[in-house]
Amino acid sequence: MSTNPPHPQAPKPSVVQRLRAFWARLTEGFQLEQLWGQFKSEAQAGYVLYSRDVDWEAIGREKSKFKRILLSGWALFQAILMKLSPARRVLLVFALLLLVFHPDVSWGHNEVNLDFVWLAALILFMLLALELADRVTMKRDLEIAREIQQWLVPGEPPQIPGMDIAFATRPQNTVAGDYYDAFLRSVPEAGAKTPSLLVVVADVAGKSVPAALLMATFQSGLRALSATPATLDEIVLGLERYARAHSLEGRRFTTAFIAEIDPPTRAMRYINAGHNYPILRRASGAVERLEIGGPPFGVPLFTDNEIVYGVGRVQLEPADLLFIFTDGVAEAVNENGEEFGELRIVPAILSMPAGTAAAVLNRVMSDVNTFVGYARQHDDITALVLRILP
Repeated sequence: MSTNPPHPQAPKPSVVQRLRAFWARLTEGFQLEQLWGQFKSEAQAGYVLYSRDVDWEAIGREKSKFKRILLSGWALFQAILMKLSPARRVLLVFALLLLVFHPDVSWGHNEVNLDFVWLAALILFMLLALELADRVTMKRDLEIAREIQQWLVPGEPPQIPGMDIAFATRPQNTVAGDYYDAFLRSVPEAGAKTPSLLVVVADVAGKSVPAALLMATFQSGLRALSATPATLDEIVLGLERYARAHSLEGRRFTTAFIAEIDPPTRAMRYINAGHNYPILRRASGAVERLEIGGPPFGVPLFTDNEIVYGVGRVQLEPADLLFIFTDGVAEAVNENGEEFGELRIVPAILSMPAGTAAAVLNRVMSDVNTFVGYARQHDDITALVLRILP
């Protein structure tokens, strides 16, 4: 009978190896300079959040610089404190008092000394754990909302003969108020023989969940109207009526660029509803801006008459490229507070005259990333590129 030799056991990792593995998990592979850059960005964003609740004008009237510093610190502390629930506010104040005064108290016949510093640290750790639990729960709910939102936008661009399409979006939070789509209508519009290609990029005012909910209603309205023989004008009018009825007195308006392209002839009609002017780069290198249309959907009207949107008409030619984007691209801000600006978008597009739609899109998004650096993203970023194949 043969016996297999026992497998040699792997050597146990040393303390240094275990510490390195723990540090790798802790930092997720970030280098120290990246961690510091990210921390600065998050600290600046946190300061902006809390400083909104501070009456800086009243503090500025104080003549003494020392008193201004004290008042600023006290005001920021109160702003942080009021973000907590009442029970957690009391616990936080109690823990801070223990840290400051840490009385030395003996208890019992054996005179056991109670170290209130450790008690304060325990309370602070418990508060941190509670806040993290709330954050994890909220993040899980937002992740579910993000999955639902991803069902509303295309995962892959449609395959249209003679056209190359690419798109990308990056929410400022887990969910976004930006919307993009490109699809062949299931029903030709009145008077047309074949279905047209509908291309749309929209941006709901605001961010996160409220904007995402309105984006979902915009998507459903667009899809429902496009499944009828309605013309482009009628689709836009229907979207504007719904947006105005649910705009919360104009606080939740929507900008949009909607284009309808006839694939055989490449004739395009479009309406720009208060959106950033898309960039049309001709094969010759000439640049056109598509601005014909009207105001955003849902803005308050001072008349009972409905808005009449102008319709732009463009003939697309081989090697032409259309770049549609939301204001999050042009208004991306770096650590110095400078905006990326549309003046940087056009050169990036012109630098790739023969690039695919995906390549041009990646170039612009890469330029935005390089410009922004570690600065925190403050708006949703979305772009769609449509290129006519030569």
